[in-house]
Formats: sequence, structure tokens, C-alpha cells
Amino acid sequence: MRMLISFAALFLSIILLQLSSGGVGPLDVLSGSTLGFSRQEIGLLGSAHFLGFFVGCWWAPRLMGSVGHSRAFAAFTATGAIGLLAHMLVLDAYAWAVMRMASGLCVAGCYTVIEAWLQAKVTNETRGRAMGVYRVVDMTGSLGAQMLVGVLAPASYVSYNLLAILCCAALLPVVLSTVQQPDTPSQPRLRPRLAFERSPLAAAGVVVAALSSASFRMVGPIYGQEVGLSAPQIAWFLSAFVLGGAVAQFPVGWLADKFDRRWVLIWLSVAAMGSCTVTVYATGLSPTGIYLLAGLFGLTTFPIYSVAAAHAHDFASSSERVELSAALMFWFAAGAILAPYVASVLIENYGPAALFTMVSAGHLLLVVFGLIRMRARPTRDKRTAYVYAPRTSFLIGRLLRKEREASPTKTPKGQPVSGAD
Repeated sequence: MRMLISFAALFLSIILLQLSSGGVGPLDVLSGSTLGFSRQEIGLLGSAHFLGFFVGCWWAPRLMGSVGHSRAFAAFTATGAIGLLAHMLVLDAYAWAVMRMASGLCVAGCYTVIEAWLQAKVTNETRGRAMGVYRVVDMTGSLGAQMLVGVLAPASYVSYNLLAILCCAALLPVVLSTVQQPDTPSQPRLRPRLAFERSPLAAAGVVVAALSSASFRMVGPIYGQEVGLSAPQIAWFLSAFVLGGAVAQFPVGWLADKFDRRWVLIWLSVAAMGSCTVTVYATGLSPTGIYLLAGLFGLTTFPIYSVAAAHAHDFASSSERVELSAALMFWFAAGAILAPYVASVLIENYGPAALFTMVSAGHLLLVVFGLIRMRARPTRDKRTAYVYAPRTSFLIGRLLRKEREASPTKTPKGQPVSGAD
């Protein structure tokens, strides 16, 4: 309890930050549609967010080293608030893209500061409990952010002002905290090739995870509008995806620790293709039916990043874990930058079903590539523990390193040994 109380300020800031940054994505889609933005322009906003996110992941540790944790957090929060407040001052899609870059920069920077603070304060005895609460807080904030869409009016000063207020409020718990600031951690080297060197299948898996998650969360409201959902119903539609992904972590984690992780990745992608196919061809569904399909989509696609990351870490040494986590985050960010814009172009030209057709094609390629890589090299007899890996900052690898090595598992007897990726 003392440990949780000591981190209460950080966890409260995470919830407020998630409500602000997570709410602006779907709100921008509905606002852009109201203001007459094209589908491509709306997709560009989602891509701009992840571009800002990538820049923030790279820059944040350097800024912390120059000005300290609290000042860096204040700077990133101010950047996000400015981006939110400026929306209704300039009603132009390309200006909004710059503002969304500011929001992405804010998210990555603030999470980097928070995770650096957590890393410095947790001990081996409290790490597991602290990370468990951290994941629950992060997921709860994300779920609440999707629900905000149902109560925020599109293209409204009030809506963006409320999100800006939440962003500014996230600053207060950290800045007013009496907990002593930790030393600034060193920036992990960014070695994108390391992910492919350790596991080409894992690198491909995180790109496909980005294709699924980023396109759905940033462009999914367009699909909701096209199939006749109202704003409150779109909120439930997006929340069902997040909830499905949260529920999936438990059974998928068990499977990934018990069976060959390549097969888990492949069958998740097969299931994702099935959920996409049902979504494309199922017509005339009630809102409840659409929510269930969104939940199924989250159930089959959301855990892919964590399974791919666990598989990559099976082939890494302890000294490489932090840099490998950063490399996987790099490829996720690269896929997330491209996915929303490509999805919006396809929807513009071929209709809303093109979103799920694109995602299904990505998972088909992952299945084929996974089957090819099955024959690449023998599997490891000892594996790292599966952990849910949030896509938050390049420093997340420091928090997860001990968890991955705490309970290594062995490949079950009778499992084929020919060809781990």
C-alpha cells in the first residue's frame, strides 16, 4: 500500500494524460468529417500523431538530462495543451496535422518521464506489483478516453478546451509531488536492425500489430460513421476494441508460455483474418453486433505485439533487452505512422470495408512469413516469460527486463524443435 501511495501522483497523471491524448484521436475524426476534411486528410492526422510520438520517444531522455524530470514533463504537457487549444483557431487539415504531432510528442515525452521515475523507484520486490497496477491504470485511462467521444461535440471549442484542461491537470500531480526526482537514465541506443537480427518474424509481427491497432484507433471512427453509428455508439465501438484487447492478455499469455510462440502468432493472425472477414461481409448488424465484432478484432490483434516481443526476447541476451525493446518500438512506430494514412486512402476509394481488408492482408502476409521462418533455425529450450508490453516509450524495456527474466519457461515436451524464428 505504501508503494502504491508513493506512485499515486504518477498514476493519476497517467489517467489524465490518457483521457486527454486518447480522446483527441477519435474527436479529430468526427470533427474533420463535420468540417468537410477528406478521408485522406483525416488519415493524415493519425499518421502525424505517431510521427510526433516517435520524435518524442527519441528526444525525451535528452531533454530530461538537460532540465530534469519535472521540467521536461511540464514542457511536454504544455506542448500537448497548445496543440489541443489551437485546433479551433485554424480550421485546416494540414495545420491540424502539426497540432497532432504536438499531441504525439506530448504522449511520448510524458510517458518517458513517468517510466523513468518508476524505474528509479521500484525494487525487485515491488516491481511486479507496480507494473501490474501501471498496466491496469494505463488500460483504464485508454478505455475511458474512448468513451469521451460520446459526450464531446465535434468541432467545438468546448470539447477541445476540456481535453486541454485534462492535459494541463496531468501536470499537477507530478509537479506538486514531494517525492525526490531520480537521476536521469541513459538513453538506450536505437538499433532498429537488432530486432531483425534477433527475430525477423517478431519485427514483422510488431509492424502488423501497428497496422491493426493504429489504423483502427485513428481511422475506425470513419468506419463507424459509414455503417451508421452515432457518436455515443462510436465510443462504445472503440471501447469494445480496447476491452477485447485487455481481456485477451490472460489467455494469450498462457498460450504463449505453454506453446511455440510462432504458432501463437500465426493462429492469432488467422483469427484476426477471420474477424476481419466477418466484419467485411456481415451487413445489417445491430450496434450490439458491431460492438461484438470490434471486441473480437481487439481480442485477436491487440496481443500480437506482446507475443512478438516475447518471441524476440527469447533470442536476446540480458544486456540487449532494453535496446531490443526500443528497436521493436521503432518498428511499431514506423508501421503506425503509415497505417492510418494508407487506411484512409483505401476507405476513400473503396469504402469502409477496405479498412479491414487492408488489415486482413497484413495478417495474411504475417502468416505466410511465419510459416517460412519456421524452418530457419532450431528453437530455444529456455524462453523468457510472457509479459504485456505497453507501447509507451523507449524506456519501457528497462521496466520489463526483470519481469522477462524472472520466470523463464521451457519448451514443452513433444513440441517440434525444428525452426524457431
